[in-house]
Amino acid sequence: MILKQYYLGCLAHASYLLGDEASATGIVVDPQRDIQKYLADADTFGLRIRHVFLTHFHADFVAGHLELRDRCGATIHLGSRARAEYAFAPMADGDTLDFPGLRLQVLETPGHTIESISILVFDPKKGSAKPYAVLTGDTLFIGDVGRPDLRASLGWTACDLGSHLYDSLHDRLLPLPDDVLVYPAHGAGSLCGKQLSSDTVSSLGDQRRLNYALQPMSKDEFIRLVTADQPDAPDYFTYDAILNTRERVTLEKSLEQALHPIQLDEVLRMGHAGAQILDVREPSEFAKGHMAGSINIGLGGQYATWAGTVLDRVKPIVIVAEPGREQEAALRLGRIGFDHLKGFLDGGMEALAGRLELVRATTRVSAPMLAEELAGDHPPILLDVRNRASGRAGILAAA
Repeated sequence: MILKQYYLGCLAHASYLLGDEASATGIVVDPQRDIQKYLADADTFGLRIRHVFLTHFHADFVAGHLELRDRCGATIHLGSRARAEYAFAPMADGDTLDFPGLRLQVLETPGHTIESISILVFDPKKGSAKPYAVLTGDTLFIGDVGRPDLRASLGWTACDLGSHLYDSLHDRLLPLPDDVLVYPAHGAGSLCGKQLSSDTVSSLGDQRRLNYALQPMSKDEFIRLVTADQPDAPDYFTYDAILNTRERVTLEKSLEQALHPIQLDEVLRMGHAGAQILDVREPSEFAKGHMAGSINIGLGGQYATWAGTVLDRVKPIVIVAEPGREQEAALRLGRIGFDHLKGFLDGGMEALAGRLELVRATTRVSAPMLAEELAGDHPPILLDVRNRASGRAGILAAA
């Protein structure tokens, strides 16, 4: 039996390759949209990827199930309550996939979403009666549980899903043995919960003891606890959740359309027509000089999440990048389904070398400099544009 975890830090996303060497069968669970690493590892292990599972319709990224279907002929598996435009195998509670050296059993665990499932992993060499691990999707995290409030725009209330989540945890997952390993779909930094650990695997026994949401309490107490103080969810979450139910263009085809250079005059014309000029350089470089009217979201850190938060999902996007980093910028937009990228400024900022009237600079102020200005006779107005959770953590008195 093979079980390999892949962790994508910028989206705090975990996906999995399961394999049965005896039948040369590979199964991918909750894949990211760029699937090359699964293909490469499957080849290394001598596997053919025949199945792909989504534990639910993810809201924070577009999954790679269609890419694996088209590339490998893999069958897509979803929970029995799922509804999608593409063909899939519905998996009800107790349904199994059996191979000589691997057995998977589905647990229906609604709560984060109504179609959510978890997947029990049995290793016959360790015994067929007790599961070795459980892939919990966004139902159970390390240190937290999946928030039940992301489907309000799709007709589900947080209280309804919170009630389902409580039942799923107590009736499906908590009865499992303490030594079963928990492999979730997200870790610290994800907006799908509020107290996710930086650990990416744990035993169920440790979660039973340490996870605040698994402590003894009534269902009403649980619902109040898990719906309170959740981080603000970007608008693109609903967009991605719906996109994961649809037949759509694959990432490879999207990048073919997006990765081409655009001359400066055409970029200016597009900007005047409403296109979004996205400068993906680091903030310090952007401050030194950038195209007037451009938006800066640096490739460092949670680039895709902030792009999904700040950018319009319809207006065309043109990238300004350091030469050689256009592919990365486009790929990471593609991971959240932002396929309306039209290209990149040919030559990056060098294209503006002779057009200084188009260049703007931004003054960056250090904390001591700001303190000095605030103490002066004509202090500036401070505008705090952070989200509410950051504001609750502390604000400047003058903001």
